[in-house]
Amino acid sequence: MIGTSSRRDVSGQNSPLRVAHVVGKMVGGGVESVVMNYYRHIDRDRIQFDFIADRDSTLVPRDEIEALGGRVIAVPPYQQLAEYIPALISTFRANKYVIVHSHLNALGVFPLLAATLAGVPVRIAHSHSTAGGGELLRNVLKNSLRPFSRVFATHFFACSRQAGEWLFGAKAVERGDVTILLNAIELASFAYDPAARERLLGELGLSGHFVVGHVGRFINQKNHAFLIDMFADLVSREPAAALLLVGDGELRPQVEQKVRRLGLADRVRFVGIRQDVADLYQAMDVLVVPSFYEGGPIVAVEAQAAGLACLCSSACSPGVALLDTTRFLSLEQGAASWASAALGCRDMDGRAERSARAQSSSFNIGPCADELGSFYCDVAGESL
Repeated sequence: MIGTSSRRDVSGQNSPLRVAHVVGKMVGGGVESVVMNYYRHIDRDRIQFDFIADRDSTLVPRDEIEALGGRVIAVPPYQQLAEYIPALISTFRANKYVIVHSHLNALGVFPLLAATLAGVPVRIAHSHSTAGGGELLRNVLKNSLRPFSRVFATHFFACSRQAGEWLFGAKAVERGDVTILLNAIELASFAYDPAARERLLGELGLSGHFVVGHVGRFINQKNHAFLIDMFADLVSREPAAALLLVGDGELRPQVEQKVRRLGLADRVRFVGIRQDVADLYQAMDVLVVPSFYEGGPIVAVEAQAAGLACLCSSACSPGVALLDTTRFLSLEQGAASWASAALGCRDMDGRAERSARAQSSSFNIGPCADELGSFYCDVAGESL
C-alpha cells in the first residue's frame, strides 16, 4: 500500500491540483466506482479530478462530479485511435496537467503515449484486472499490448498483487515498483442492517427465500452462464432458493433466455442497475462471483462489509478476503460443487458480528484516499 512518509504539499495555491483520470467508457462498471469512491473522499480543497471519458459513455455521473468540483471531458472512443490520441494530447496540453492517471489496464499505453507527447511529467498506469478464458480476441489484444505497459508510465499502480503481476510482471511487483492501491470503499455505508433486510425482502417478494446474489455487468467476464447453471443445480436441492441479479449489459437478453429455458423465471429477479446496492446486499444470503478473471472485485468487499458470505472464483485476488467466510473455488470444480458451497452458507449465523469485523479492514476508503492525495502532492511537487 501507499506509504505515509512526510510529503510536501504543492496544492496550497488558490486552485487545487487537478489530476486527469482517463477512465475510458463510463458504463457503470467497477473501475469507475473505484475512482468515484476515491474522488468522494479525497481532500478536494487540495486535489480535484477531471474525468477523461469516451464520448460514447452511457452512464456518466456528470452532475455529481461537477457538484464536487470536477469536470468531465469527452474524447473520441479509444477504438478510433487516429482521433483519440490527438484529442488526448490537445486536452492534456490545454489543461497543463502535471499528473495523468490511466485506468485502462493494457490499453493505457495509448493515453500514456499521448501524455508523454503532451509533456505531462507524471504518468500513472493502473492495472485493475487480469485476463481469463472465453475472450480469445480480447486476450490477444491485451497480451500484445502488455509488453508496452511500462514504456510511457512513470509510476505503476494495481488494485491487487495479481493485477500488478499480470500487467507489469512478477519481478516488478517483487521489487516494489508497483504501488498496490486497494479498491477501498466506505465500509460503514454497507454495514449489516436487519431492518433494511426485512424491508427489501418484502419489496422483492423474497421473504422466506434463500437468496443467492450477484452484482455485475452482463458481460462475458462475469460468467453469468455458469452462475445460472450453478443456480439450477442449487434449486433442485433447495426449493426455496432465489437468485437476485443486479446490473445490466449486452449479454442480459441471452441470460434471460437461458433462465426461461431452464424453467427458472419465477425464481430469478433481474433488477437492473440500481442506486441502492448497499440495501440489496442486505437482502442476500450469499454473494457469488464466478468471474473468468478479476483484479480485486469491489463487490466482494462491499458484500463482506454487509456481513455476507462470498463465493469467488480462484481468478479473484485472495487479498479481497476480509472474512474467513469468503471462499475461493476453481470454475473447473463445476456448477454442482459451487451449488454445494452456496448451500453451505444457508444457515450461517453471526452476520452482524461478521459485518462489524469487516469494518476494521484495510479497505476503508478514508485512510486510503488520504494516502493517495499525499502521493499526488508529493510526485507533483517533485516534478515542478
